[in-house]
Amino acid sequence: MDVVSDAISTVRIGRPSSQRVRVKGTWCTRLDAYDGAGFHVVLEGSCWLLADGGGAPLSLEAGDAVLLPYGTGHVIADRPAGAREVERAVPFGEWDGVQAAANVRGQVVGAGAGDGAVVEMLCGKYRLDRSRVHPLLAELPQVVHLPSRVGARPELRSAIDLLGRELGEQRPGAGIAVTGLLDLLLVYMIRSWVAEGGTGTWPAVLGDPVASAALRALHADPAAPWSNERLAAQAGVSRPTLARRFTSLVGRPPMAYLTWWRLNLAAAALREGEDPLATVARRVGYGSPYALSHAFSREFGTTPGRYRAQARPEAGPETVAGEPGPGVGARAGAGAGVGAGAGVGAGAGVGS
Repeated sequence: MDVVSDAISTVRIGRPSSQRVRVKGTWCTRLDAYDGAGFHVVLEGSCWLLADGGGAPLSLEAGDAVLLPYGTGHVIADRPAGAREVERAVPFGEWDGVQAAANVRGQVVGAGAGDGAVVEMLCGKYRLDRSRVHPLLAELPQVVHLPSRVGARPELRSAIDLLGRELGEQRPGAGIAVTGLLDLLLVYMIRSWVAEGGTGTWPAVLGDPVASAALRALHADPAAPWSNERLAAQAGVSRPTLARRFTSLVGRPPMAYLTWWRLNLAAAALREGEDPLATVARRVGYGSPYALSHAFSREFGTTPGRYRAQARPEAGPETVAGEPGPGVGARAGAGAGVGAGAGVGAGAGVGS
């Protein structure tokens, strides 16, 4: 895995939804804020998007893609929407009599009032758990606009073309194909933002050969017995050089980042899977459930069992198989502290 893939996979939950919309005439529709990310791709014609919170309306032309990574409420319309149009915008789920079954694929919305140019779009949402967002995703702007350019982003264009066909033709296997293509679309949109000079720290991090090499190694095998020395050798630099470059760009030392990332992987495993704590601990680089429970409680302010129960109320009792009882985690956590050159092996915590 790599940083972008991991950043997405640890916050994505459930299945994305999408639909294909075709409209003409005068129209203005609102999409309320939601707990996730949304996107629009203009296949034909042009329209305008106005995000909540102010700012100028954004012109979208055929071939443009736009990602709203924080689920910001917004209005889309056939023309720049003023205050009166925004106030009277029709909720998207009720637009032209369409009920709020937002996951219906291939939905075609009829004409708006009057005549006018046809606009066709792909619209969709991703469900995300924002409790532990990777800083790469936290740096995304409120609206990521990827305007169409001849010859640019060929993989994004291919994903859009394939998704449009799947949503429009309802062929066998579309349920699996659409989900996979939506995942690809999200990756390609974020990748394009990073590659094309997105503002913030993380485009610079991923463009730095030392920091990016270290991150690739940590994300490829987070359970390995990493140390600063081993990671520096992997990145092809000295330990002081790695510490200086990594810390200045990422904002924390390499081993502290590894601790944070391991615990986020553990949280995702607890939230999405059924494995006992001992299995989760081994998978993320802790030699015992006691060491993981101690580190997890320190980072999240709750035990792994309670975290799983809160994230998935249907999971039942607030325990995880193998989770230490009250008071045990503190004793087991003695070796899970953080030390500046300490190795990270089975049963060990990660040093700061």
